[in-house]
Amino acid sequence: MRKLSVWDQASTLETQQDTCLHLPQFQEFLRQLYEALKEMDSNAIIERFPTIGQLLAKTCWNPFILAYDESQKILIWCLCCLIKKDPQNSGESKLNSWTQGLLSHILSTFRSDIKEVDLFTQVLGYAPTDYYPGLLKNMVSSLVSELRENHLNGFNTQRRMAPERVRSLSRVCVPLVTLPDFEPLVEALLTYHGHEPQEVLWPEFCDAVNEAFLLKKISLPMSAILCLWLRHLPSLENTMLHLFEKLISGERNFLKRIECFMKDSLLPAAACHPAIFRVVDEMFRYALLETDGALEVLATLQVFTRCFVEALEKENKQLKFAFKTYFPYASPSLVMVLLQHPKDIPQGLWHQALKHISEMLKEVVEDQTHGSYGGPFESWFLFVHFGGWADMAAEQLLTSEAEAEAPEALLWLLAFSCGPGAGHQQRAQTMVEVKAVLSCLMKLLTSPTLSARDLQAAAGEGGEGAPRPPACQQLIRRLLLNFLLWAPGGHAIAREVITLMAQTDAIMHEIIGFLDQTLYRWDHLCVEAPRSRKLAQELLAELRGQA
Repeated sequence: MRKLSVWDQASTLETQQDTCLHLPQFQEFLRQLYEALKEMDSNAIIERFPTIGQLLAKTCWNPFILAYDESQKILIWCLCCLIKKDPQNSGESKLNSWTQGLLSHILSTFRSDIKEVDLFTQVLGYAPTDYYPGLLKNMVSSLVSELRENHLNGFNTQRRMAPERVRSLSRVCVPLVTLPDFEPLVEALLTYHGHEPQEVLWPEFCDAVNEAFLLKKISLPMSAILCLWLRHLPSLENTMLHLFEKLISGERNFLKRIECFMKDSLLPAAACHPAIFRVVDEMFRYALLETDGALEVLATLQVFTRCFVEALEKENKQLKFAFKTYFPYASPSLVMVLLQHPKDIPQGLWHQALKHISEMLKEVVEDQTHGSYGGPFESWFLFVHFGGWADMAAEQLLTSEAEAEAPEALLWLLAFSCGPGAGHQQRAQTMVEVKAVLSCLMKLLTSPTLSARDLQAAAGEGGEGAPRPPACQQLIRRLLLNFLLWAPGGHAIAREVITLMAQTDAIMHEIIGFLDQTLYRWDHLCVEAPRSRKLAQELLAELRGQA
């Protein structure tokens, strides 16, 4: 503090030289100070470091220290630690106002040399606590106006803000992005469009804004977030990683929560821009490949697609982009069929719609007459975006009385939904297995007495010899669960069957996921099935309590 008091005079060549000599050590001291401050709230800071205000004030008013942008950056970080987001009393409000004044001064040095601010405000009769918040607000407003004029004036270089200045401004704003006073400036920087061949915004600024947005520390309009993700790909990638972390850490098998988080993240709305959609879609593709088609990732992809289609319909009454722009490797006619909302189709025609989807997919996958639409994986990846159709097919096989024998088209659709790795022969074998199980289940539908062992035996038929592939086992479990929900006698034995079925934690989570996804789908389809819905809700609550 004594050294700063000497430096503060800075009127002689000797003090100026001494300041420059010791500046590296002082910068290191400031870094260590910030590391301590960032772990505490403002009250704890004042209590532990009672002279912190004097120290930072003297530092802020030393022109030789502020001449180094590194010093400015660390000072801004330290000052931000002192700001109380929701001041509870006049003391905290005064501290906020005083801190804003110092921030205003640092930014003033970035813009112009205002040496006579104190004298000027005294002559006007303003106290610093009244003046500095107003100065900060006006300064932000002025910078926003300059950036917007820059956009409007195009190549009129006399009125344009220099790219170097825009870049420097974005760098100065890195530690300030969460402060409410700076939100207009942050938005103006994100939506700034110059004519430079390279990005002018500082990468750390984009990282800081995206992190603040994900943690809900900043509120920005959709246009600003869209500009952020279009101009800085790592921010979009980090948003997707944040979604996957959320899925893994706490929202597994809670699709309604995932939907709320998805919409809050603005990802589905931003994906109406094809460039955003393609990046998001590719990250889902890699996640499915890395997790071998994990059910949680599949369910999340389906929630994203549902929200995306809703946003697309809302934004584009007349579509700006053809659907082929979003799904370039898919048959346009197949995309249009999958995009149909089952709720818009009479329930009596669901069976026919599913049969049509199956025939179109089979033609692309097995007849190989559409080579331009990619291999089986591309068709499967497209189909699982709209995975609700496969779940409907399983229900239709158990509840439809249209045909005494399971229709081949629906069996093929279920077999194909298991995964893209299965070839024609393996799909045919899966269809045989599923058909045998379905035949037994249909007989049990009319059985006056039904036991858990009956279902276990039904599931075991066709499984002699080589064990079934895991995907086939999973498909049969889903058929059994559907049977329990829809069969009149299934409700009484549901808990016993699930106990026999859930031999591992993985299968338990699979069953929880199935029930959660079924209820979520029924809600969106407005399915009227009071008894089945009640059972699914009770089972889901009980199993979540056990998991």
